[in-house]
Amino acid sequence: MAMSDRLLRAWYTGHPLLTLLRPLECLYRRVVERKRARFVAGEGQIYRAPVPLVVVGNITVGGTGKTPLILWLIEHCQRKGLRVGVVSRGYGATPPQFPWRVSAEQSAAQAGDEPLLIVQRTGVPLMIDPDRSRAVKALLASESLDLILSDDGMQHYRLARDLELVLIDNARGLGNGRCLPAGPLREPVERLQSVDAVLYNGACSDPQGGFAFELKPTALINLLTGERQPLDYFPAEQALHAVAGIGNPQRFFTTLETLHWRPITHAFADHALYSAEALSFTPQLPVVMTEKDAVKCRGFASPDWWYLAVDAVPSAAFVLWFDQRLQGLLPDHV
Repeated sequence: MAMSDRLLRAWYTGHPLLTLLRPLECLYRRVVERKRARFVAGEGQIYRAPVPLVVVGNITVGGTGKTPLILWLIEHCQRKGLRVGVVSRGYGATPPQFPWRVSAEQSAAQAGDEPLLIVQRTGVPLMIDPDRSRAVKALLASESLDLILSDDGMQHYRLARDLELVLIDNARGLGNGRCLPAGPLREPVERLQSVDAVLYNGACSDPQGGFAFELKPTALINLLTGERQPLDYFPAEQALHAVAGIGNPQRFFTTLETLHWRPITHAFADHALYSAEALSFTPQLPVVMTEKDAVKCRGFASPDWWYLAVDAVPSAAFVLWFDQRLQGLLPDHV
């Protein structure tokens, strides 16, 4: 088990040696709190876009289902006739330059796995740049938009925002509630008091002070052919190789188990780069992976490689709340 995996497990299950990291945690908290205070006071260079901007992010390290929710937000707003754009850091991307406009035919190595997935699924205009303010400016220079979604960027305080949506994994919660490196929090837990909405991935009903959303598997998609098959394509108790290079691989493996398959699990680092050799498993069985992994594997996929398509399904209360907020931000459009 890698050191990062051991640390992640310690944050969520506990370990006495984490107390040794508390002096570093105090330094980290001081830095992030000072950064936040400067933003609230309006100090420094803060760019405000001429259109409403919604940040979708988290305060924890690890996966919370952010990309599926962004896909839902895009499609929900597009159904209302809104012109939506997305900006992203583009983690792991290696484009010729920044900012970089992502298109569907690019490689995941060039565009980043999550931005490429979003563009291939929705066709939305999307710009990547570690400097998200610069990404927004470049996007608006090339597109007429009504609304911009920022894929993550909660802690990118050079960018003003009109709404902050924070996602939390309902099963894992906030771990030990401590900041890095003694815990999984990017910002102190008190930060949740200042955001507009908190959504709990995997919650069956709206918790107090927040909203629920679930990730619903919808189909199996063949990597080579794009063939779409229903979830009963594999019979119950089907053994298969399960590949997940996401922030919380166990959530994906558990989903496969709830579909009554028997996954042989292969967890990789978040944003992992793959090769045919790395995914050559024995015994020879169907391979099922996440959609985020699939965008990096189509070029060398075998005929029996599939990805599990999932859709975010937020609670009715969140949909109503979000529509009301849109009405306030875009009174002439919604």
